Amino acid sequence: RSRSRRVTIFIVRHAERADAANGSPATMASDPDLSEAGRLRAELGHALEDAAITEIYVTEYKRTQQTAAPLAKVSGVNATIVPAKETGTLIARLRSSTGNSLVVAHSNTLPDIIKALGVSAPVTVDDSEYDNLFVVTRGSPAQLIHVHYR
Repeated sequence: RSRSRRVTIFIVRHAERADAANGSPATMASDPDLSEAGRLRAELGHALEDAAITEIYVTEYKRTQQTAAPLAKVSGVNATIVPAKETGTLIARLRSSTGNSLVVAHSNTLPDIIKALGVSAPVTVDDSEYDNLFVVTRGSPAQLIHVHYR
């Protein structure tokens, strides 16, 4: 008898932005690269190298793509761009996926993504937080593990 495999979705906010490094407020209207600290944090994506990631989702912003790039390179999985405003499209893709996924999103979209995946516990991400890793295991009910990576 075969056991069905649980699908896991790893969700992170993009790493530190270059325009937020000086303490000024960052805006979604701009599309900055990652800061040096952000590039270093993105290298932590290697921690998911053995997580059997089959899909990587990023938004149209460079900071999400640059955050996912180290894992995409080592895993050989190309990132798929889903515009930040198309959360419904992203959720549909995640729900139909049969493999593990990485989602690199934004502080204002992470809570909605996690809720739409069936997690009832409210999640908040402050604009100053870049070290959250949310691990959602699909199922009924969905399970959430929240850890920090530094």
